[in-house]
Amino acid sequence: MKENKKIIIIALSTLAIGLLLGWLIFGGSSEGKTEEEHQHTTEIAGDTVWTCSMHPQIRQGEPGDCPICGMDLIPLDNEQDEQLDPMAISMSPTAMQLADIRTAIVGTMDPIKEVRLNGKVQEDERLVFSQSSHIPGRIERLMVNFTGEFVKKGQTIAFIYSPDLVTAQEELFEAQKIKDTQPQLFNSAKEKLKNWKLTDSQVEQILNSGAPKGEFAVQADVSGYVTEKMVNLGDYIRRGEAIYEIADLSKVWVLLDVYESDMPWIKKGDKVNFTVASLPGETFEGTITFLDPVIDPKTRVAKARIEVSNKGLNLKPEMFASGTVKASLPKKSNNVVVRKTAVMWTGKRSVVFVKNTSGKGVSFIMRDVTLGAALGESFIVENGLQEGDEIAVNGTFSIDAAAQLAGKPSMMRPEGGVAMTGHSNHGGGMEMPASSGEGKKTEPKHVAIGQQAKEALQPLYTEYLRLKDALTADEFDQAQKAAANLKATLDKVNMAAFTGESHNSWMSYSSDLKNSLQHVQHLKTIAELRTTFQRVSEGMIAMTKAFKPMGRTLYVQFCPMADDNKGANWLSSEEEIRNPYFGESMLTCGEVTSTIK
Repeated sequence: MKENKKIIIIALSTLAIGLLLGWLIFGGSSEGKTEEEHQHTTEIAGDTVWTCSMHPQIRQGEPGDCPICGMDLIPLDNEQDEQLDPMAISMSPTAMQLADIRTAIVGTMDPIKEVRLNGKVQEDERLVFSQSSHIPGRIERLMVNFTGEFVKKGQTIAFIYSPDLVTAQEELFEAQKIKDTQPQLFNSAKEKLKNWKLTDSQVEQILNSGAPKGEFAVQADVSGYVTEKMVNLGDYIRRGEAIYEIADLSKVWVLLDVYESDMPWIKKGDKVNFTVASLPGETFEGTITFLDPVIDPKTRVAKARIEVSNKGLNLKPEMFASGTVKASLPKKSNNVVVRKTAVMWTGKRSVVFVKNTSGKGVSFIMRDVTLGAALGESFIVENGLQEGDEIAVNGTFSIDAAAQLAGKPSMMRPEGGVAMTGHSNHGGGMEMPASSGEGKKTEPKHVAIGQQAKEALQPLYTEYLRLKDALTADEFDQAQKAAANLKATLDKVNMAAFTGESHNSWMSYSSDLKNSLQHVQHLKTIAELRTTFQRVSEGMIAMTKAFKPMGRTLYVQFCPMADDNKGANWLSSEEEIRNPYFGESMLTCGEVTSTIK
């Protein structure tokens, strides 16, 4: 009995000791393991954040594709993502390289405005003469029968039969018979002939011949080129009536059009360098000798006159001339000058993006500026920038698009907020036209644009149609090159050509097109390029319907089988269907849905 109790006590003691050791060993290690595992899990979940190089507002906890553009997500350095200014737009080096963002330091310079003028060569009005007949009668012979012929002073240019002159000659003969007794009568008869511009030698010839002449020669009063023939053989003319117009072209005028907006910069005495289209490689120089004091009410231009010596007669009337004047503007102590590509306009606002570099990365902040005069490819900035500021001069649309997507202040939304638009429309919320397979959407409102804006858009259509033709021929390399050229051409369009309501519309359309084209150089297949072409086509169609910039008819064509049988549109300069979405496999699939004249 005692032995059994001893065994039970030993067993209980062993069990108690084992439990104590187990708690000390496994209990403490279990708690440490849990804390370690929790810390490890937290590192995996929170240490690496994945984002898109082109759309930095995208944040994901795992790798994948960007839901906006489909590019591979990249790891984000949280330290670099932190921004001192919550309104700034951060841009990674990769994003800046892909968006072709370039910056420049703002500086000052002497403001020189280069004004371009166009006009024509014209005759010097002071050297244009009307060759008239001093004798009334009938044109018997014309010695100069066409315009452009050169005549010399004193050259016989016509013969006239004049009954009045025949009568005057007979009076002279009668007065000659009694000249000894009445010399005054004889002298009066001779003076009557001289009043008809007959010379002394011609009068003497008449007296020596003893018989009246039926034809009298008309001699040129000046030397020059016949610019107009006003009579024909057999015409009757009165005394003083013009027979020819003769111009001396040894000196000519170059009359240049000065637009109303450029009038403050052009003044008498300015030096002008000009060229003539028909004389390539030659540059002429002249001085403005006269400036019209009154603007033409129809053309809204004034004429600036340059007087040019025309040795060799190379300058001919009606030749087109193009000149430039470098006008110095009033100098100020803070004439800050920036490139035009750095400025984005929206209504009355002009904005730039100022670069900020710190240990936490690169960011851009939008800043309103007040613009002064335009200097060729630059602007004077009156307020908003200082010398030494670094601003974006290329790729500003990409920065603005990133700001809109991130809900931060942008060109079109200075208060911030994400644009609720479709079709990647980040440039102002203008609705794109629907394809024939979708519900009908509002047609773009027609916006009138000037001739300068129409000319600025022509290269866009040239590159777009090349892209369409390359896709039609299944030529991937040529199509990608055309798409890259279209993107580059879009960047070069002069925004200054769009004023008023058209400016806001252009900013919207150009922003959409740039967003559609921003990844063309990275596309690997023709299918991807055709998807991009579909988005570009919708933008081009909407812009064409709004602006109507082409001088020829364009056709909106539709393929119902494109875009996974949803249908897709494109523009063509020909009515014949040549399908860019399928190429040779379904070349004639489609129809013309509308015509833009």
